Order: sequence, then structure tokens, then C-alpha cells
Amino acid sequence: MDTPKPLIFDLTAEELRDLCACWGWPAYRADQVLTWVYREGVLDPARMTNLGKLDRQQLADRLRLSSGTILHHQTATDGTQKLLIQWDHVTGHKTTALSQAVDPTRQTETVMIPTPERRTACISSQVGCPVGCRFCASGLGGLDGNLSRGQIVEQVWRLNQLTRELCPRDSKELPGVSNVVFMGMGEPLSNLTEVIAAARTLSSPLPGGLGISARKITISTVGLPAQIRRLAEQELPVTLAISLHAPNDELRRQLIPWAQFVTIAQITEAGQHYFDKTGREVTLEYLLLGGVNDQPQHAAELARVAKSLRANVNLIRYNQVAGLPYLRPEDDDVLAFQARLKNAGVNTHIRASRGRDITAACGQLRHEKKTSNVGS
Repeated sequence: MDTPKPLIFDLTAEELRDLCACWGWPAYRADQVLTWVYREGVLDPARMTNLGKLDRQQLADRLRLSSGTILHHQTATDGTQKLLIQWDHVTGHKTTALSQAVDPTRQTETVMIPTPERRTACISSQVGCPVGCRFCASGLGGLDGNLSRGQIVEQVWRLNQLTRELCPRDSKELPGVSNVVFMGMGEPLSNLTEVIAAARTLSSPLPGGLGISARKITISTVGLPAQIRRLAEQELPVTLAISLHAPNDELRRQLIPWAQFVTIAQITEAGQHYFDKTGREVTLEYLLLGGVNDQPQHAAELARVAKSLRANVNLIRYNQVAGLPYLRPEDDDVLAFQARLKNAGVNTHIRASRGRDITAACGQLRHEKKTSNVGS
């Protein structure tokens, strides 16, 4: 089996300097390469014109400058951009050999959501998902493998490239991705080491990273108390979002298989620890499923949960997935649910639905493409 060459996005600036030293290159050469990659958006060594011809060839021979190939690019009417990316190698995948064959078990999705104030990258941390939430397309096929820190970073880099293409250099619009949410495919805290490393690269200043403030990075989890506590010790001021989706343990176990291993009380206790340690308010993500978890009694229960720790609540309208029985709630029901939370003193927001015409919910495009290929 092939052993992949190091991926440049997997390397910190210091690690690349050490590697350059092993090659007999001066340390500043690493900063030159990183400037091309992160500031200029260039991955082709032939275009790195301040490197000698031999150095450019050695760079191409010794490093992978990317791991992903864009298989599909969709643009929604609201400007949302979605990429389906295939990776040449996935940790934990059944084969470690580099392969160009189209393979859904090495594909993930990443989305850029633009607003007048920001451009948010919604990125994946795993191929598939081990959690298997009953309503989610990401986990329909289980977990196929973990993404490396570099593959996570590369998703944001590729979305930055979209903004370069969409906005001229003299444009007054935002220059690139400003916010990052780990809310794509996978459970980030079950790939925590790589997620933490990726967050550090994303928040590292140029030329060694993308210079996105850690305070503008959100890591979402279904609720793994031990990993939440570990994240709290990293001195990395990211926002923690907990995907609650039900206000009581009985209903949560019906919707989220992993909920059988942990109670809401244990999750909120870990969330409070995160706030106490970092000073960062926790967000409770609550996906509204029509007729399932959007009733008045659910709002009352959720209010009690939210007020048990320092948290705000993000309400999300469900995007329907073909083959799954769950329905998108009516707008009036969503507004009524929010009103009940506000009346109970809970700070709550309704997340705007974006990219519905391109199946922008996590896992939908991969699931759609995988399904369409069955029998073909």
C-alpha cells in the first residue's frame, strides 16, 4: 500500500521549518511556502516564483499540496456554496492506498454561508458519522473514517478560494471566510485531537494559518462530557455548541442512539464546566422536527434545561431528507416555540434556513449522489 507524503495543511509552521531543515533548506523557505499557500491561495509549486526551480520540484516531490478533489459544486439562490469533496486518503478507512476512483466512503461536504456581515464555513470532521441521529443524512451509512487536521483546514482553504473567484481583489466585500462552524459531517469530539489541531491552524496568524479568530470558531457536539472537559483545558477560546434536539432523556434516546450512554444532566454539567473554565457561553442547538419535539411541553422542558447552565438556544428548522420520516415544522409553530422560550427568560434565536434549493443540510448532497449511483 502507498504511504501518503505529508500533507502541507497537516504541518504547523514550526513543523514545516523543521522539515525544510532536514532537506537542507533555510528556515525562511517554509514561511515563503506558507505565504503562497495561505495568503496567496497557491498550491502549485510551479507558481511559487520566489523559489528556485529545483526547490519547486523538490517541494512537489516531497509534499502533498492538497488531499481533496472537488467532485461537485452547488450554488444556491441565496448565495450559499456547497462542495462535495473526495479525499485521497482517510484515517481509519479500509484502505490506506491513495486512490482517484470515485468513492462515497471518502467524501465529505463543506458549505459556505454568506451574509452581509460574515462568511461562515460549515465544515466536516469525519467521513460519515458514528452517532447515527435518526433524522440526519450524515450518519445513514455509519462512520467511514476520520479527517486529519489538514483535511479539515483544507476545506476552509477551498472555500476561501471560492471567495477569491467571486470577489475581485479591489472588492469592498469580505475577503474570505470569517467564521467557522464544525457542524458538517461527523461528531467533532470523537475526532478531538485532529479538530483541536485544525482549530489552532485556522486561528494561527498568517503565514502559518488562516488568521480566523478562535472566538469565531464553533465546535458542535452531540454531547460527550469527558471530551467537553478536555476541550475546556485547551486554552482555545472557541464556542461550544451542544446538539440537544430533545428536552428530556426519553425522547432524546429515540432520536439520538448515543444518548443511551449519557444523560442531559451529565451533558449540561460538562457544559457548565466549559463556561466556568473558559468564560464562553454555551449554545444549545435544537433541531425542530414537526410534531416530534416542537410542542408546548417540549418548550417548557427545554427552558428548564437552558436555565440550568449559562446557555443560549439556537432553534433550527429541519431540512427534510429523502427516505426519512421527519417533517419540517410550520413557521407559526417555530415562532410559537421561540416565544415560549423567551417568555421563560431564555435567550433564543431562530437560525435562518440557507441553501434549501441545493440540499445544504449536512450529508444531504453525499447521500443524494450515493443514492443516485446505486444500480448505475
